[in-house]
Amino acid sequence: MSIEKGSISINTENIFPIIKKWLYSEKDIFIRELVSNASDAISKLKKLSALGEAEGFSDAQYKITVSLNKEKKTIKIIDNGIGMTADEVKKYINQIAFSGAVDFLEKYKDKADDQQIIGHFGLGFYSSFMVSDKVEINTLSFQKGAQAVKWESDGDTEYEMSDSERTETGTEITLFMTEDSLEFLETFKMRETLKKYFSFLPYELYLIDECEKKEENEAKKDTDSKDENEEDESKEDDVKKDEPKPLNDTKPLWLKNPKDCTDEEYKEFYRNTFMDFNEPLFWIHLNMDYPFNMKGIIYFPKLRHEFETMEGQIKLFYNQVFVANNIKEVIPEFLLLLKGCIDCPDLPLNVSRSFLQNEGYVQKISNNITKKVADKLNTIFKKERDNYNKYWDDINPFVKYGCIKEEKFYDKVKDSLIYKTTEGEYLTLSEYLEKNKEKHENQVFYVTDENQQSQYVKMFKDNEMQAVILTTMIDNHYISFLETKNHEVKFLRIDSDISDSLKDTTEENDENANKEMTEKLEKVFKESTGIDTLKVKVESLKADATPAIITLSEQSRRMQEMTKMYGGMGMGNMFPSDETLVLNSKNSLVKALISMSGQEDKKEELDLISSHIYDLAMLSHKPLAPEAMSRFIERSNSILKKLV
Repeated sequence: MSIEKGSISINTENIFPIIKKWLYSEKDIFIRELVSNASDAISKLKKLSALGEAEGFSDAQYKITVSLNKEKKTIKIIDNGIGMTADEVKKYINQIAFSGAVDFLEKYKDKADDQQIIGHFGLGFYSSFMVSDKVEINTLSFQKGAQAVKWESDGDTEYEMSDSERTETGTEITLFMTEDSLEFLETFKMRETLKKYFSFLPYELYLIDECEKKEENEAKKDTDSKDENEEDESKEDDVKKDEPKPLNDTKPLWLKNPKDCTDEEYKEFYRNTFMDFNEPLFWIHLNMDYPFNMKGIIYFPKLRHEFETMEGQIKLFYNQVFVANNIKEVIPEFLLLLKGCIDCPDLPLNVSRSFLQNEGYVQKISNNITKKVADKLNTIFKKERDNYNKYWDDINPFVKYGCIKEEKFYDKVKDSLIYKTTEGEYLTLSEYLEKNKEKHENQVFYVTDENQQSQYVKMFKDNEMQAVILTTMIDNHYISFLETKNHEVKFLRIDSDISDSLKDTTEENDENANKEMTEKLEKVFKESTGIDTLKVKVESLKADATPAIITLSEQSRRMQEMTKMYGGMGMGNMFPSDETLVLNSKNSLVKALISMSGQEDKKEELDLISSHIYDLAMLSHKPLAPEAMSRFIERSNSILKKLV
């Protein structure tokens, strides 16, 4: 054909500014688009060959090559796929979506919402103009007798077409890079970009640096001239060593049947994909063909600390091409705490492969992933309870978050929710309530800090009672959520009140004597501590050695927790402290205080002992403030001196 010049079939020159400004959110997307198009071209040729409509390609070694040339400032994307005829170039390149382009521009020319703009027609190839001053296409169709075609444009709506001398079926796209895009000519940058999007591309992907290759070839010529007398076999070995290796794994593990995968393969895939050398706890292999095609592997990682739960990574793929990390429309939010790969060729992506369309369909995919995760947890709980118990310390923040965020998830896993107790057991809610019903019915006592609340834990253990351990940041929300689902059950922190089971009911209960005792001791402790609002209560506890404990009602404590959370919003003093000092009438120190009260010559000892009892009780409840701790240490020294 003679050289043909023309204008791309669109009635305005605003299309390229739209592409550059709004179409893509990340600059490296041009590589994803062009390599993805190359992969699509190979897939089409493979399909035609399988159908018998393309002869001579059944044994083809399909591959894609990205070639860099710093000297010429060019990037080439080369494939041996289906190729294009001159008419196809005119149709697919020159006419950008044929009809409707004018209406499109009229509708969106004043809008900057790229989620609306992209997805209406195939602009993938035109992403190349984001980084190029000029683009050339050199292509030869698979069709017999086809003439190779060369197309070029410098980024406006003008193009030039002519015959090409290309002899290999496929397409070569050459980008003449702009000055502000030369970073992509760096080998490390391009390798990083290609591995980001195409680590699992179904066709072998190669990266070549033409300048480096040229230098290597020149060096090799010098070496060969010096070693002419060496054996031919040795030279053949050298050639094999020099053969380039593909950047990608064309057959990722998620494509295999789960029955054919070994544990070591799952672990190796996890290590290589996420660069995490801690073994995952377990995994879920998704392998669905109906009602949509979805494959993938979701891993439950072993966490080193609670805050690591925020560092999950679910990679979403579309026909083995990476789309994005952690797309909330597809992956339920609580699953983003995990790690994994999900490949869903049925995803309704728009043409930029960046955004999702058809919300209803996407929601079905999301719901199905939720169901698969819930089913896996239930299976482990029922069939591998010992392992499930071991996993719980790591997975419980994720499971709790999932219950709060996704009601359907909670409904599916509610019977598999367990709690670690102060006795080291792992019990479901019903198991815990049944085991402790004689001590306290429909009440769940819990511990948030085993060290800080050790005195209370000891009292429970001494009385053969159990509390559950809830130490993660999410637990405050979690127990409130559970109470809405189990109206008859109440969660109480171990220091929120004195359980009747901890009280000694064998002693006669003289109300008048108790009232008199309380009034005396309240006066003593208010004076010694200087806290006029201090609440004092006298109880007969089974633990004789314990003089006093601090309790804080569950409601007050939860309000305080909320105050901490929103403290920066002026709510710091909205819910003042509401602790009660519970004194044990069976304790010898408390009995001594009662007998000493009212004796003026015992005032110093009375203040010393009562202040110390209060601080000891408070220490078991929460850390002392710096000033209070200083007074406590000074007082401890005074007591030791008196003993000496």
